[in-house]
Amino acid sequence: MKSLRKILRLLLKFLLGILAFFVLYIIVALVLPRFSVNSEDKNPTEDVAIYIKSNGVHTDIVVPIKTEYKDWSEKIKFDHIASKDATMKFIGFGWGDKGFYLNTPEWSDLKFSTAFNAAFYLGTSAMHATFFKQLKENEDCIKINISKEEYAKLIKYIEDSFQYDADGNPILIHATTYGQNDSFYEAKRKYSLFYTCNTWANNALKSADQKAAVWTPSDTGIFCHYR
Repeated sequence: MKSLRKILRLLLKFLLGILAFFVLYIIVALVLPRFSVNSEDKNPTEDVAIYIKSNGVHTDIVVPIKTEYKDWSEKIKFDHIASKDATMKFIGFGWGDKGFYLNTPEWSDLKFSTAFNAAFYLGTSAMHATFFKQLKENEDCIKINISKEEYAKLIKYIEDSFQYDADGNPILIHATTYGQNDSFYEAKRKYSLFYTCNTWANNALKSADQKAAVWTPSDTGIFCHYR
């Protein structure tokens, strides 16, 4: 009986420890995003217009497909995309857990194993590229004007998130996409509770010296500094 009580006490401590961890995580995830970096008002040279775009959960960084500073179509090709419409003007980049991206097109498709692997640093990651003809500004799609120097920093951040083959090309993932105008690529880093798709997007804004949260796992932590 003593052994059983000891085991039960250890189990209770373990469960309470897990509960305390998640309570603390939720508190930090709600409070820390409210603190911002690069929040000083600037008078930027409006060389490039970029966008932050949310689907309600996940944030993409959207940039022009082609400018004098970067032509993304040189590496992110239309060849594997059904629609090769030349009127496409923008490309959105998102980073996330590969299992989530490829196996969970809808929340109803989410499996416990996918969520567990993503949350606890057990999966791999992917970059998601989506082409757009136009963007409509609203509370979930906000335009930010940045300078060419800031855009150069953002370009480097996005490029550094891809994995490349021996020829220097992003490694395409041959998988089902969400539509006719998107594709997936192998990416660096791993997803976790502390580095989510929105953490990646928030860090993208930091890299370009734009307003961002100190840290955030959610899209709300990004958009609260712009809405």
